Amino acid sequence: MRDIDLHEDLKDDERVWMPGEIGKDVQRFNVFCVKHDRDEEFNCKPFNRKALYKISLLKGKTKLYYADKTVDFDCALLFTNPNIPYSWEHLESEQVAYFCVFTEDFFDQFMPIKDYPVFKPGNVPLFHLNKEQFGAFEDIFKLMLSEITLEFSYKYDSLRAMVLQLIFAALKMEPATFQPYKDSNGSQRIVSIFTELLERQFPIESTIQRMELRHPTEFANQLSVHVNHLNHALKAVTGKTTSQLIAARIMQESKSLLAHTDWNISEIAWSLGFDDLPHFINFFKKNQHLTPKLYRKNQPV
Repeated sequence: MRDIDLHEDLKDDERVWMPGEIGKDVQRFNVFCVKHDRDEEFNCKPFNRKALYKISLLKGKTKLYYADKTVDFDCALLFTNPNIPYSWEHLESEQVAYFCVFTEDFFDQFMPIKDYPVFKPGNVPLFHLNKEQFGAFEDIFKLMLSEITLEFSYKYDSLRAMVLQLIFAALKMEPATFQPYKDSNGSQRIVSIFTELLERQFPIESTIQRMELRHPTEFANQLSVHVNHLNHALKAVTGKTTSQLIAARIMQESKSLLAHTDWNISEIAWSLGFDDLPHFINFFKKNQHLTPKLYRKNQPV
């Protein structure tokens, strides 16, 4: 199943003029339903649009891959945020799936959506459902699908309330228990997802863009693993520690910015997540044996 690009799906949607606030919400929320009963299964590759949160209601035998763990389920509610890669594989041809996707600023007037436990790093985002629970959540999604088609001035406020209803109902339930990933090398999988999380932050293309994940503990939290486990996996596969891999990628980007932009060194330091200029200068000099200023000066014109 292809990734859903919220903006591409909506920009060609012909609709009457709407007031500014509603028009903004058209670009920040959508809801979908997929029912599949053919012989071939549809699977989900990592949903990694930077801007989008996603809630999925899934029915049919499925295996979810999440960091170095897996879980099998028949019916479940899944919460995913833009920073944690995941994928799933359907194990039978008959499936029903509902999705709603939205941006963080869709909830500007509420508590920040990323602060709800179902979207926080380190928490289990999957909830097993029985037949009755699935039916209750399905009713909410069906109401969303109906609501989004209405010509109603407050429909996006109504849809926000339904999303919160999904979240609060899930928080009253026990999350699923994940098992170690045994179908292939778990360390290889951690390395793959760590690399994706690291590389997704680059290239730095603007002085207002900033690296958000810089420290091993931050990556470990995103992957829902202990930092020692992350470090062990990376060391076993790459021969380098988590800190060494992060530092090498920051150095690569810093040299590119020094060579190919006219940004001042303070702007580069801030974009790469350094809180003060001396820290960046010391980091660069330790790894390159030159200050950033001298490195830039030595670049060919």
